[in-house]
Amino acid sequence: MTTKNLLVELFVEELPPKALKKLGESFAVALTASLKSQGLVDAGSIATPFASPRRLAVHATEVAAKAADKQVQQKLMPAAVALDANGNATPALLKKLAALGADASAVPTLKRQPDGKAEALFLDSVVPGATLAEGLQTALEAALAALPIPKVMSYQLADGWSSVNFVRPAHKLLALHGADVVPISVLGLTAGRETQGHRFEATNPIVSIKDADSYAQQLETEGAVIPGFAARRAEIERQLKAAATKQGLQAIDDDALLDEVTALVERPNVLTCAFEQEFLDVPQECLILTMKANQKYFPLLSGGGEGKLSNKFLVVSNISPADASAVVGGNERVVRPRLADAKFFFDQDRKKSLMDRIPGLAKVVYHNKLGTQGERVERVAALARNIGYRLGGEALANAADRAAVLAKADLLTDMVGEFPELQGIMGRYYALHDGEPVTIADAIEDHYKPRFAGDELPRGEVGLCVALADKLQTLADMFGIGQLPTGDKDPFALRRHALGMIRMLIEPGHDGLPLDLEWLFNAAKLIDAKVIEQLSDFIYERLAGSLREQGYSALEVDAVISLRPQRLGDIPKRLAAVRAFAALPEAASLAAANKRVGNILKKAEGTLTANVEAALLKESAEVALNQALGTVKAQADAAFERGDYTASLQSLAALRVPVDKFFDDVMVNVEDAALRANRLGLLATLHHAMNRVADISKLSA
Repeated sequence: MTTKNLLVELFVEELPPKALKKLGESFAVALTASLKSQGLVDAGSIATPFASPRRLAVHATEVAAKAADKQVQQKLMPAAVALDANGNATPALLKKLAALGADASAVPTLKRQPDGKAEALFLDSVVPGATLAEGLQTALEAALAALPIPKVMSYQLADGWSSVNFVRPAHKLLALHGADVVPISVLGLTAGRETQGHRFEATNPIVSIKDADSYAQQLETEGAVIPGFAARRAEIERQLKAAATKQGLQAIDDDALLDEVTALVERPNVLTCAFEQEFLDVPQECLILTMKANQKYFPLLSGGGEGKLSNKFLVVSNISPADASAVVGGNERVVRPRLADAKFFFDQDRKKSLMDRIPGLAKVVYHNKLGTQGERVERVAALARNIGYRLGGEALANAADRAAVLAKADLLTDMVGEFPELQGIMGRYYALHDGEPVTIADAIEDHYKPRFAGDELPRGEVGLCVALADKLQTLADMFGIGQLPTGDKDPFALRRHALGMIRMLIEPGHDGLPLDLEWLFNAAKLIDAKVIEQLSDFIYERLAGSLREQGYSALEVDAVISLRPQRLGDIPKRLAAVRAFAALPEAASLAAANKRVGNILKKAEGTLTANVEAALLKESAEVALNQALGTVKAQADAAFERGDYTASLQSLAALRVPVDKFFDDVMVNVEDAALRANRLGLLATLHHAMNRVADISKLSA
């Protein structure tokens, strides 16, 4: 079967920039997947997506003009219904054949085959393969229906009567199989070979594409458009680096901004602009944010690790005039009022201290069931003080209290009101202006950390106390009023708060923070047993997922997490111990035995105590196990108490032989109640000794 390459393009008005990359990828994937399902392309076909502000397109290799015919076998009906006593076709069979486009002449060709307990008649037929025109029509409609459109708009077609729904009005449809136009239509458009180039810089306003393979080259040379999203992005990166290097600076690294700018231009031209030096007195975070968010500019930073903002910035223009001074001057005039606003906000905000703003938090509603921001600040400050006292005594408690009281005051500043992303960051600047110690100022900024996966933790003890208190109090408050995340809905970012809290408890220092979950819940004044259980489950679920992402196996994680260790900082050491234990030759046997012991104890009636009376030990195997357990348990417990979990677990290896011998020779559930209780007590002692670090039965396959 001969094949040719295929090109499909939908030319539209400017697409939403933040969605363009996904729209282009989805269009290519869905269209080629539909063609594959219809047998028009095989698995080796390569699909290349194109996406620019005004077009979605895909180039697919090795596309057939017609799919291969298919041999199909179709069940008609039970033979007893299809044929009469003489073996002739019944009216029901003839009616069924007619519905399938066959007649009585097909009866002799029907196959009679078993179908369950009876026999049925089957018709073998050939289904013609779809033509490319048919298949592409289906694929295009499926691809458009599957697009992740942020918001659909309705618009009228040229006839003035019909209307369609799509992300933006579509003006042209291009479909070429090799050099041949494929006759398809969609959104009131009929396919041709013409598209449009750049609005201002195209050599020809209408570009007639010769064949599928010349699409990208013709658009670039005749239409002044780089149609590929990835190619356009790479060109912008190249120009940004070259322009920054020329200034002895470096452009800010922001993938999201780069994607958005790539979606705004069809032929990028990077230009260097500047603003007045006086604006550099404003915190650079404010200037960077306003340039990126409002103007889509790339600020230029000094080289090295400090990354200090310069007064130069880069603009990605969609036009390339011979004299770019007008474009440069226009962008410099546009950015100036934005920077002036930032300077005004900064100057005005510093006229009032953070401490003076705190009473205003009592007028800001935090949640209708949880009171105001002022009340929340009081709860967080009390919790931060408790955590600080626990970790570092009175001095750390006082500092944590002070930082927590001031931490939310910048929410009432003009700068944060304009740029909510700067909360905490501006609080640090204003705290330093007010004369607060650097540790307090840093904690105000850092109490939001970690803000996202991979973000750094608070840089000091004070920040750690306030950040931990802030996240725990949010969890406690929201779980207390039943505001738990459901499915993919998490409006209060509780999953992120839990993961941040976990990281802060585990990562600082070699052994994590010496804080137990039970103590933290008490400090947060959680008293409802159901809420505590729900929050504990939530935290351990997040913890288990995080550990699996770090490379620990599901069995290793389950073995440790199932014990619900209260001190999360111990968990990495427990996991290391489990991994080392699992490598021992005795591990599999002991894990299986531990599982068996657990099952026996679960089924035991009455209250069990881990006590053994030596006088009641009758069998030599139980005597040997009790003696071995006495020695091993002492070693394991001593290692556990000094935090050497690996040694604690590995000491259990000596129990393999006596444990196996016990189960071979000793009956636990005997009729003698005293003897049975003593043996259960021996197993309870064994079970406790084996499961202090982790539930090793979880390692049993």
